[in-house]
Amino acid sequence: MGFKDALADVSRYRNAYTLALSASMGSIFFGWDTGLMGGILTLKSFQDYFGINKLSTSAQANFNGNIVSVMQAGCIFGVLTTSWASSRFGRKRSLIASGAIYTIGSLIQSIAGLGSSQAVALRVLYFSRVFAGIGVGMVSALAPSYISECMPRHIRGRCTGLVQFSDNIGMMLSFWVNYSASINISYSDMQWRMPLIVQLVPGVLFILLMIPQPESPRWLVEQERYDEAARTLAYVVRTSVDDTAVLITLDEIKADFIGKQRTSLVTQFRMMGESRQVALRCLIPSILTFFQQWTGTNAINYFSPQIFAALGITGTASGLFATGIYGLVKVFAVGFTLAFAVESWGRKLCLFIGGVGQGLTMLWIGGFGALHPQNTIVPASYVSIIAIYLYAVFYCIGWGPLPWVVASEIAPNHVRAATLTVAVSINWLFSFTISRLTPVMLEKITYGTFLLFGMCCMIAAAWTYFFLPETKGYALEDIKYLFEKDVIVRSLEDAPGGRVFLGGRRAMPVEDIRGGGDIQDSSDSSQKGDEECIEVSNFKICGTLPQ
Repeated sequence: MGFKDALADVSRYRNAYTLALSASMGSIFFGWDTGLMGGILTLKSFQDYFGINKLSTSAQANFNGNIVSVMQAGCIFGVLTTSWASSRFGRKRSLIASGAIYTIGSLIQSIAGLGSSQAVALRVLYFSRVFAGIGVGMVSALAPSYISECMPRHIRGRCTGLVQFSDNIGMMLSFWVNYSASINISYSDMQWRMPLIVQLVPGVLFILLMIPQPESPRWLVEQERYDEAARTLAYVVRTSVDDTAVLITLDEIKADFIGKQRTSLVTQFRMMGESRQVALRCLIPSILTFFQQWTGTNAINYFSPQIFAALGITGTASGLFATGIYGLVKVFAVGFTLAFAVESWGRKLCLFIGGVGQGLTMLWIGGFGALHPQNTIVPASYVSIIAIYLYAVFYCIGWGPLPWVVASEIAPNHVRAATLTVAVSINWLFSFTISRLTPVMLEKITYGTFLLFGMCCMIAAAWTYFFLPETKGYALEDIKYLFEKDVIVRSLEDAPGGRVFLGGRRAMPVEDIRGGGDIQDSSDSSQKGDEECIEVSNFKICGTLPQ
């Protein structure tokens, strides 16, 4: 898609893009905190206020890991509440509630220590980060699903990927807020409080933007509020509620919920293993989020000032400036990917290229650290700094936005809540693990940290190459056929150069599987819950759309 075509597409479906941007604004929460706390930890005013600079090197590393990772602990709890909350109160109200929780937690962080002792201040800071993390966890689970449920098929990947774009926007802004505080605010409590105060802004904006947005049409149909569901369907494609496409899609959603209304989360967990095809589709989102964290992205996001210092960039302001450039690189890279690559290159190729690129850059940084352990500038230091920026580019091409896109497409709709709850929980569990261990690893095994993440990136790329079929261009109700048989063969067919491994063997075309009676008929599927729901995002647009 060219630039003019992309602009025309945005104009044509501006309501859908507005909805996606409003919901994905919640991802600024995580991105903002990811970049914010790593920079605040380097400010001498913060270190003196909480007595960090009086600790030993090992104790400082433990403190840094703890203060960063407690938010992820809150995120895990937030994720576990989303299925119940979104089923009972709806996606929209649950998203707004997550914004309110995050905003309250951020407010408490910004006033931690006022009128109290150092010990009490530290406890308040820990508590407020856990509390804010509950909101972050909720929005991380709800936003991709809400967007996917509302989007037309051909812009579904791009709009769902806006979740990662917003994450990078928040991260980039927090990097520059930290840099501004370090050079423009003199040594004082306000130097570290100001960045925490500013993080209230995205929380309030998110709430205000979500208020006018419609509820998910799937949830509305589940509640038998059919007129409201029709209005949502008409709104996102800018047509009337009487349009043929809207009426057909509404009937399909109604039919899809026959015999499946309000399936409990526990029942969904049982249904995740009802067949090989369903089990594979439930497992892949969790594998994707596992690999996303083990690429090492949050190690750099949280502790980039310390990493740049190890490469010879000395001084707090210089380290924060280099980190700010890192944030800008990520924003432009993920913006390019969503605008041009995700719907043209495909999901699989983006993930493969991203994984290989991340692996090579991480291995270079680790190798440089092994050969040059001193914190002095040599010519190879500049190459290593460029490697960090290239790492960001490759992450944004693949393992940044694409896991959420693929997870939302592959997850079976009748067990979607359970599948995504597990996947997002794994994401936060290993985000917690890595953010807790990274400062300790940087102290104990130094360059080995980057070698470990580099090998993980290569393993993720290999898994993508051999085991992940391409989902681009398939209607959501057809994705289940990709996992009926010959999954590895199909994956290699979709991989660049993969047919070399196959000889003359080929996977059965999806059209033949769909029409050949190799799967259960719809009546049997309806009884067992194995029939894929027809997504709202997979509109059969028959009416005339405004130009």
